[in-house]
Amino acid sequence: MRVLGVDPGLTRCGIGVVDGAPGRPLRLVHVDVVRTPSDGEVGARLLAQADAVAAAIVAHRPDVVAVERVFSQHNVRTVMGTAQVAGLAIVAAARAGVPVALHTPSEVKAAVTGSGRADKAQVGTMVTRLLRLADTPRPADAADALALAICQIWRGSAQRQLAAAAALGRQG
Repeated sequence: MRVLGVDPGLTRCGIGVVDGAPGRPLRLVHVDVVRTPSDGEVGARLLAQADAVAAAIVAHRPDVVAVERVFSQHNVRTVMGTAQVAGLAIVAAARAGVPVALHTPSEVKAAVTGSGRADKAQVGTMVTRLLRLADTPRPADAADALALAICQIWRGSAQRQLAAAAALGRQG
């Protein structure tokens, strides 16, 4: 399975692509952080992020796109930009006919570190180990995008199986 993970942000959007399957080694395919100037016009910044996600989908042909589910933060400006870019990533995947999975930050942290309260350094360290990299992807947005992809590889198949079982139960 190939998963494209998106850590949405208006100033920095992490895009990471990982190949793997539960119980099998993971392989880094691609990682990038798309940056836009914080003083730039919002439309141009959103367009740059949307184009980058769409290009990554075309270039890497993922089986699924995993996007961080936006959660309420104290800084409304930050959460607005994050939500806008998350929406653009979802639209880019839908246009390409690629399924989308949403994961909360705590789900991602728990999947890759074993603790939903892990900090950025712990996530980066585990992403580095799991992908057998020489160095931790920088900035943290890169590691976070890869962690989203890993989370989907490990948890996505279980979530699909549970949903299918629930659907069968409703039919019977």
